[in-house]
Amino acid sequence: MVPNYSWWEAPFYGIGLKLYDLLAGKYGFGASKLLTKEETLERLPALEPEELRGGVIYFDGQFDDARLLIHLAMTAADHGATLLNYCPAIDLLRDAEGYINGVAARDEETGETMTISARIVVNATGVFTDSIRRMADAAAEQLVVTSQGIHLVFDRSFLKGDTALMVPRTPDGRVLFVIPWHGHAVAGTTDTPLDAPSLEPRPLDEEIEFILETAGRYLSRPPTRADVLAVYAGLRPLVKGEGKTSALSRDHVIHVDTSGLLSITGGKWTTYRHMAEDCVDHAITLGRLRDEPCPTRNLRIHGYLEDSSALGELEVYGSDAAEIRALAKDPKLAMQLHPALPYIAAEVVWAARNEMARTVEDVLARRTRALFLNAAAASAMAEPVAKLLAAELGYDAAWVAAQVNDFQALAQQYRVM
Repeated sequence: MVPNYSWWEAPFYGIGLKLYDLLAGKYGFGASKLLTKEETLERLPALEPEELRGGVIYFDGQFDDARLLIHLAMTAADHGATLLNYCPAIDLLRDAEGYINGVAARDEETGETMTISARIVVNATGVFTDSIRRMADAAAEQLVVTSQGIHLVFDRSFLKGDTALMVPRTPDGRVLFVIPWHGHAVAGTTDTPLDAPSLEPRPLDEEIEFILETAGRYLSRPPTRADVLAVYAGLRPLVKGEGKTSALSRDHVIHVDTSGLLSITGGKWTTYRHMAEDCVDHAITLGRLRDEPCPTRNLRIHGYLEDSSALGELEVYGSDAAEIRALAKDPKLAMQLHPALPYIAAEVVWAARNEMARTVEDVLARRTRALFLNAAAASAMAEPVAKLLAAELGYDAAWVAAQVNDFQALAQQYRVM
């Protein structure tokens, strides 16, 4: 919903969203339309009613990025890929002519270094693209600009209903969303240029204040810092260009260095299949691989179900939900890990056995979204999760204690003080 507080907003955004409908074509979820003030408040009861004139409703989709990524990795494994987790590339290997023909990698758990030969090496490391390129050429020019975006998570009562709020233009030219997500309300985002990427980006205080202040203008109950259940930051790999990071293209770029290293960067989730096809087509040519048509257009992702709506809280697992339910027949694994979040012990065991989860952080941040939804609740879940993992992975009480301490320190970064 785009709320209208000025006379010109209804025709302006109404026409713009009709163009959006045309671009969506047969892939659209429904036609946009103008609503009265009463209809707008019926759909978005948490909206500030004073001076509200009406709204424009349009339709979009949403997904869980981490869960989709896990299922893409599992799809690769289903089709014969070998996946190495916690195994960073530490060097690039070369043939006699200086072309890249493999990588040296280190097993983070054992310290073992291994060499992996390859016909072609693809660098698909997002904001870390340039650091890998400089393994091949220390003088490689910068290709990627890093931009940070943050989100604040609140109790669902701040939004109510199933309709998201979209503010198409804020005082500094950004867009603001408040969206229902995993039983909560998530508000964002920001666009802050950074000098360099990091593995654990941290939100800036001014970013937090921007979202609180902007959301507060449109919600009848303005959120405060005390209402924030979690804050998280993400980094965008933008292809270098002129001007603000918010104006840089979100299209992907494929770059081949003189060493033969193939890098793909930029892009966004909505075009990932096209990115994959483009990248593999280049890899076939560059690596002189067997030329075959790319199947991604019609490839069903691991976990595919025609209808997963009956799976309840396990919906994000798709067809794997049946196996998690089978695990949960054990009363100990049916246990809910925290009353504020829906996750059960069986999901931890499943993640360890089938999704390469090795740490408490893996489970609570990347296999489930606990840390991103409620940092305090996630912190309280750390010990039972660590004990479940230790039993699965063969670790002792000292490992459990270290994991709990590490995770609780991390969880502090996801809290707003």
